[in-house]
Amino acid sequence: MKNKTIKVGYLARVEGEGALYIKVKGGRVTDVKLKIFEPPRFFEAFLRGRDFAEAPDITARICGICPVAYQMSAVHAMEDAFGVKVEGQLRALRRLLYCGEWIESHVLHIAMLHAPDFLGYQDAIGMAKDHPEIVETALKLKKTGNEIVSLLGGREIHPINVRVGGFYKAPAKRDFAPLLERLKWARDRGRELVRWTARLPFPDFERDYEFVALRHPDEYPFNEGRLVSNKGLDISPRDYDDTFVEEHVEHSNALHSVIAGRGEYFVGPMARYSLNFDRLSALAQEAAREAGISPVCRNPFQSIIVRSVEVLYAFDEAIRIIEAYEMPDRPSVEVRPRAGTGYSCTEAPRGSLYHRYQIDDGGMIVDTKIVPPTSQNQKTIESDLWQFVPDYIDLPDTDLKWKCEQAVRNYDPCISCATHFLRLEVEREQ
Repeated sequence: MKNKTIKVGYLARVEGEGALYIKVKGGRVTDVKLKIFEPPRFFEAFLRGRDFAEAPDITARICGICPVAYQMSAVHAMEDAFGVKVEGQLRALRRLLYCGEWIESHVLHIAMLHAPDFLGYQDAIGMAKDHPEIVETALKLKKTGNEIVSLLGGREIHPINVRVGGFYKAPAKRDFAPLLERLKWARDRGRELVRWTARLPFPDFERDYEFVALRHPDEYPFNEGRLVSNKGLDISPRDYDDTFVEEHVEHSNALHSVIAGRGEYFVGPMARYSLNFDRLSALAQEAAREAGISPVCRNPFQSIIVRSVEVLYAFDEAIRIIEAYEMPDRPSVEVRPRAGTGYSCTEAPRGSLYHRYQIDDGGMIVDTKIVPPTSQNQKTIESDLWQFVPDYIDLPDTDLKWKCEQAVRNYDPCISCATHFLRLEVEREQ
């Protein structure tokens, strides 16, 4: 049997800087490392000593693709610490803002980053030459997501209209009229996107994951709910630190997260979908069934279909919210800071995002913990590769490298988001 080492020095078509190392000896995989070498960015340290009201704008800078997730996690954690409840139309606007982010992030990954793998192209530019209609439609769909974020957030990237307690300014109902018509067009195209992704070629690869995601009593989860799994987990975000443990690994600048006493788990669209299929809109459920995926999906390569189902749901939910919207009397509820600790999990496009803030009696941030989805999935990505590679080790190295990169891109990893974890210990001798 051949011995070989597959090295991917720089993972293309993912957000951030990472590499991949796989060693095969005697026909067996003997080592797998997803190497995250992007320097840590110390956002948790930046937040200490800041006023609580600054957290949404600071955390939004962690990611240019999913800033809303960081803002929403921050405001929900602060409101948890202060005993604040945001309801009614303001709560609906938060869901709408999340719809916008899911649309723009998922469509970007589906059409520009992931689909080229299935169709044999190096990038979306090459794919666009043969499939211009797919790329053009995807760009228009993504634009509608951007428009939602711009209308509610004040701008498309790193929104500035989000605050603890609500928004700085609430839109009037008439502001949504032009957007509503475009969303109805996009919803129809979104269903076509589900059909298109379902026709892509998928390898026969399934695993018995422990899926972890939020679950809400009535809704497909965005901002609220309990963290549950398909293997018995059911906790409040307040219990996160007692349930999940972060571990340092030598080859990564991001910590690996595991369930204490159990090990790896999987967050993201497949987890959300598999744990909350019954919470999808009727249209999204029908599209999923038509696409041939069951209510529980265990093939990570089919995550591209699941993302498209979530895009369709986001269009459907956005239309529902806008049609029922009435401008609230005030853009935010009163917030009175107090000493305490607040906890929150929301569902970023790539999976569950955890924030914890300790606040003093003057409203200043004393301590912060942020656990993004990619750091939670790293161990599962490596584990998938251990299982996936043996079936393809006889391929030429170039083809095997391609297969491995595609397997990583199944997760749509946001490497930059994950690299703000670094614990510095200084040992001094006199």
